[in-house]
Amino acid sequence: MIKLYNTLGRKKQIFKSLKKNKVGLYTCGPTVYNYAHIGNLRSYLFSDILKRMLEYNNYKVKHVINITDVGHLVSDADTGEDKIELGAKREKKTAWQIAEFYTKVFQKDIKKLNIKEPSEWTKASDYIKEQIDLIKLLEKRGYTYRIKDGIYFDTSKIKDYGKLTGSKKRTHKARIETTEGKKNPTDFALWKFSQKKRQMEWNSPWGIGFPGWHTECVVMGIDQLGLPFDIHTGGIDHIPVHHSNEIAQAEAGYNKNLAKYWLHNEFLILKKEKMAKSKGEIITLDSLIKKNINPLSYRYLTLTTHYKSPLAFSWKSLESAQNALENLYEKVSKLKLYHALYNSTVGNYKKEFLGYINDDLNTPKALALMWKLIKSNKADYDLLLEFDKIFGLDLDKIKSVSRQNKIPEKIKKLAKQREQYRKEKEWKKSDEIRKEIEKLGYQIEDTPQGPKLK
Repeated sequence: MIKLYNTLGRKKQIFKSLKKNKVGLYTCGPTVYNYAHIGNLRSYLFSDILKRMLEYNNYKVKHVINITDVGHLVSDADTGEDKIELGAKREKKTAWQIAEFYTKVFQKDIKKLNIKEPSEWTKASDYIKEQIDLIKLLEKRGYTYRIKDGIYFDTSKIKDYGKLTGSKKRTHKARIETTEGKKNPTDFALWKFSQKKRQMEWNSPWGIGFPGWHTECVVMGIDQLGLPFDIHTGGIDHIPVHHSNEIAQAEAGYNKNLAKYWLHNEFLILKKEKMAKSKGEIITLDSLIKKNINPLSYRYLTLTTHYKSPLAFSWKSLESAQNALENLYEKVSKLKLYHALYNSTVGNYKKEFLGYINDDLNTPKALALMWKLIKSNKADYDLLLEFDKIFGLDLDKIKSVSRQNKIPEKIKKLAKQREQYRKEKEWKKSDEIRKEIEKLGYQIEDTPQGPKLK
């Protein structure tokens, strides 16, 4: 049984896919105007663990991540410049070059973090026609109005607008700015008119312009996954605005829910505040690598905290995560050499592990179970590889500590001679050979399978 915390309803629910053994999963992707910081990347680590858990439970997952390359303004209130156009000015490149460059950087980042590629990448600029078609439908159904700078969605016509927040108030704190002519503070732009010549603009029934940020995910999710689809994920900052606006458009246009389950991860916290590009508090994955931090150490760090809890980041905590990961690799390399000793009990541990990850992705408890087994010598190599199907720490790529093929014949002969003395219970002679082996720079360890040289 899988249980997931559904933000829509504010409780943990038993997961049931819309189609047997298949899951449609949509993850809000990046706005590609700058480098992603490690706080941004936590969202994709979370959705990766979710995807791995579903696959572990034998679901076939179609995962979609979108690329926002147009329409995302610097303010949630639909004011200010488009982030991509702003990036183009900053770097003296075209908007298209900016979007392409930072898309590739993002894709390299998720690869370094061992995040599985989505089934589909979708770009907002590839769906202009579909976005215009949705706006026309909303217009036909009476949900839009026109003001000086664009076409807006009238949120007052959705009785339960903002239900994703769990609040009955219609005005959310995230909406602190207003655009002149808006009927309600929560109304949002569907199509913005070009006030001046832009690099990214298109013709529409309402004039030359570009789509608002919130329409793209609706049309891409429906196109790729159908309506409704199973799961929509993103950071908690998407709840009051972006995701609430997606829900409103799907319900107004099609009288259907966009997604059945809405899952959101908490922020990464730096100096008691969320990490934000606007404040200049940027730590990128490359900045970790330059400090000789394995990117998978950051992945490990995120596993130590539940996705619904804030992740307090410090260089000390990251260093501890790296030490723990290196220690894990060392343990795995030895287990790979000696292999399973307790196969008869593996099934019980797998069941306990499955219980943790199926209970709303409880990775901290799953990690604790792994270390408990390692410390009690009840974990084997194959069991850890099983756990790593969720953790994604590349344990299967760790080389064995075995140097058996490099051990000189002289050492091997001494080991055989010692073993013969042990069988004959000539303990003093066997101990003398052990000391001789150690003087030659090798160590012999007695295991249930026999002596091991290293």
